[in-house]
Amino acid sequence: MLTVDFSRFPLAPGDRVLDLGCGAGRHAFECYRRGAQVVALDQNSEEIREVAKWFAAMEEAGEAPAGATATAMEGDALALPFPDDSFDVVIISEVMEHIHDDKGVLAEMVRVLRPGGRIAVTVPRYGPEKICWTLSDAYHEVEGGHIRIYKGEQLVERMKGAGLRPYGSHHAHALHSPYWWLKCAFGVDRDGDDAALPVRAYHRLLVWDIMKKPLLTRVAEQALNPVMGKSFVVYATKPHRSKVSA
Repeated sequence: MLTVDFSRFPLAPGDRVLDLGCGAGRHAFECYRRGAQVVALDQNSEEIREVAKWFAAMEEAGEAPAGATATAMEGDALALPFPDDSFDVVIISEVMEHIHDDKGVLAEMVRVLRPGGRIAVTVPRYGPEKICWTLSDAYHEVEGGHIRIYKGEQLVERMKGAGLRPYGSHHAHALHSPYWWLKCAFGVDRDGDDAALPVRAYHRLLVWDIMKKPLLTRVAEQALNPVMGKSFVVYATKPHRSKVSA
């Protein structure tokens, strides 16, 4: 399930891509399939080991074109182990709401992105996220949980303040908002067979939708995204440096 829309965020074979806070690796895998030179970085060592295994399995299965490369590594988003201007593309999806120093993370992403490069930032949308916080303290009052809710204009202004030039935005995953509202209402810590019946039933619907991609739910989600999309996505470029006259 991708949050970044690659029809709005074009990726060329050979692009150097950083998936920052890659988690389970969904965007990193898609970039690898598209022929990029991918670095998937996260502070969670267990997730990085799993992402590395999937990269190896994809290579063995021939899922990535010739020239594509993939590396999974543990690292700190506030102290990226890369030189300036290292990447053509940076993706950070559903990460910034977890980090106290979000301005520091933006500064690091801008530092490692080459002039003219592209960046995609996704965060939980204000409205659906606010409902989750209202329904459940446990949803956000956990170690490593969400520490802030962004309003769209706030995120855009912070990106501009970091020196980026936003060029587009949209909302995604409208069908996932009710699932999280149900989780928060019935117990966010109850998973699997222990989850409430409405939560289990809606989860089955989401799995069916992800696996089958039926036209009905695709059209419904597209129509509902502007109203209740769970994620807010912003695309931006890093401007080229101005030439200094002698």
